[in-house]
Amino acid sequence: MPGSSASPRLPTLVLLSALAILPINFFLPSLPRMATEFGVDYGLIGLSLAAYAIVSACLQLVLGPLSDRFGRRPVILGALAIFIAATVGCAMAPDAWTFLACRMVQAVIAPTYGVALAVIRDRTNSDQAAGRFGYLAMAWAIAPMLGPTAGGLLDQVFGWRASFYVLALLGMAVFALCWTDLRETNTSPSRTMVEQYKAYPELLGSKRFLAYCLCMAFSVGAFYAFLSGAPLAASAFDLSPAALGLWMGSITGGFMFGSFLAGRLAGMLPANTILIAGRIVACAGLLFGIILYFAGMTHVLALFGPCLFVGVSNGLTQPSANAAAISVRPTHTGTAAGLAGAITVAGASIVAAVAGAALTEENARSGLLVVMLGSAVIALGAALVARHLENSTPARK
Repeated sequence: MPGSSASPRLPTLVLLSALAILPINFFLPSLPRMATEFGVDYGLIGLSLAAYAIVSACLQLVLGPLSDRFGRRPVILGALAIFIAATVGCAMAPDAWTFLACRMVQAVIAPTYGVALAVIRDRTNSDQAAGRFGYLAMAWAIAPMLGPTAGGLLDQVFGWRASFYVLALLGMAVFALCWTDLRETNTSPSRTMVEQYKAYPELLGSKRFLAYCLCMAFSVGAFYAFLSGAPLAASAFDLSPAALGLWMGSITGGFMFGSFLAGRLAGMLPANTILIAGRIVACAGLLFGIILYFAGMTHVLALFGPCLFVGVSNGLTQPSANAAAISVRPTHTGTAAGLAGAITVAGASIVAAVAGAALTEENARSGLLVVMLGSAVIALGAALVARHLENSTPARK
């Protein structure tokens, strides 16, 4: 891909990527208080995570092709503007249903991460893209690591609505940055949207594409299950909102460490070796957590410590899996990124829904670890299939 002075600075894309992931868990420590204020069951207000994920999965199928057709810049700026309005709506919501409606619209920010990947892929080859994806993955880790802690502190001091006002201000800041720095990188836009959607059958017919997408979906699925079930599982430890946010942020601290390791190991080991090693780390950590549970360990570390391995694992595997999936059809990177993102979020949402349906106060800790382990095992299987396909058909796209 040709280089150009029109390429946006990497920090711009890093901050955009951070904002794309931050709303997922920024307010999670406030869920019990929100349910009380709105006078609804915890399960209803907990839908704000699953509903957000489902809508973002659907929007991945729209924003990616739109960026191939009309360009990356207008799609990103438009999504940011809608996100800011929806976030203010969340902050001012008078009841749970209004909040959930605004929360679903707020999900428009999530697909901008995939568009940011397409911006990088516009200007780099696949190997260079994987390296730069790692920087975006670091932001993807740091933002949700700090988010629950900051959200919990804001709730404790100002109330839960303050979290959404802060998110809106952050959205305005990123919008201003993108307005000034994000120049157009899609120099060959498609002629029609139909042309973009015609790429879907080819992508869905690629076994390699599907293997990488399923690996990402169930890797993220373990993370989503954690976000969905950890507040309930941790209720036995009587943690404050700020403390719960800190413990919940630890899993993304592991993601940051895993991303660092992936960067150090890149070039030293084959990408699929790192991919499979990462998935094994997740399975081993969660299995150890289940052993600790049945051994009667009741310390808070016995819950959050094993979950930390999921973060390390995802950090090791996500950049390479993303780069491989998005490179299946380089002429339609926005479409490929959007479809891969949709499959990833849809699969992860299913895992989160399973966790939400299966967990009760009595089985929260053991059930959470079992659901996460099941998701991690499926991701490992997909990684093994992807390596087999790479080895058997190395020249195929």
